[in-house]
Amino acid sequence: MASRSLSAALWPASVLYGGIVRLRAAMYHHGILRVRRLAGAVISVGNLTVGGTGKTPMVLWLAERLAAEGHRPAILTRGYRGMGSSGAGPAQADEVSLLRRRLGQHAHFGIGKDRYRTGRKLEENGTRWFILDDGFQHLALGRDVNIVLLDATDPFGGGYLLPAGRLREPKAALARADMIVITRADHAPAVEAVAARYSRAPIFYAHTELEAVVDAPEMSQVLAATDRARMKFLAFCGIGNPAAFFYDLRRWGFAVVAQHAFRDHHRYTPDELAMLDRAAAKAGADAILCTEKDVFNLPSDVKTRVPKFACRIHMALADADGFWTAVQEALQRHRTAASK
Repeated sequence: MASRSLSAALWPASVLYGGIVRLRAAMYHHGILRVRRLAGAVISVGNLTVGGTGKTPMVLWLAERLAAEGHRPAILTRGYRGMGSSGAGPAQADEVSLLRRRLGQHAHFGIGKDRYRTGRKLEENGTRWFILDDGFQHLALGRDVNIVLLDATDPFGGGYLLPAGRLREPKAALARADMIVITRADHAPAVEAVAARYSRAPIFYAHTELEAVVDAPEMSQVLAATDRARMKFLAFCGIGNPAAFFYDLRRWGFAVVAQHAFRDHHRYTPDELAMLDRAAAKAGADAILCTEKDVFNLPSDVKTRVPKFACRIHMALADADGFWTAVQEALQRHRTAASK
């Protein structure tokens, strides 16, 4: 988030941005701008802020749950910086590649700016379940379930809209949510109180939990917990909310002696990896450590003096069955309303 003085300087731009966002939402709400709907069920996962709230682990959780029930869902994503469905670029180098690797043949992928069009193509091949990735602001595509994630460590982006803060929409947009998931907390009454001012949606809690520490970039070997406990790490990441990753590492008990943050979707150069290697040696670290998403943006042919590892994580919902029931109830509610 911008500093206080910079936020104040950018406040007029935030007012203009907020006006545009509100007007756009109103135009979709009143039918001035067209909302197109797929025949299949669409579950949207999104947030109010830029940066990480746990969207990718939530998309993974939903896809795995649907797969366990015998479905093969499709994940609809715009792709980073507008990458098309056949293009190679940063999007395939992190979130999409991560999901492909984890889900294998259990999910389809539709990548492109026009998510209705990519969804229709998948429907022609029999797909009936869709997960709209980062979809809360993608109002052009109708959805049956609107899931909004709030990171308890910074739920409202400092309280300012872009560019002064990290809010993509005003908090009042929570009125569109069918359910709210507060991540990185077991109980956050202050966040709940703010959310309840704008939404009647049920509130759930979730954590990103460590599944394994794997070697990078191969991700074929798991670091034993006993070895991890005695090691010191230099942590780095190129994600939307790097503070959240460093917070999670402390919560998981890692000994982090240095940390470096890069911009979201950062593609690492050999020189940058060499810099991290030197910084690790200087800090007395035994290894360097990143997120699973970062692995897809590392140069594959660069050797380092200290080993490289990545954290494989999953979403742990405090009330998984209750959450899934709420998803199904929202789906039925929207489908019944649409049929009238």
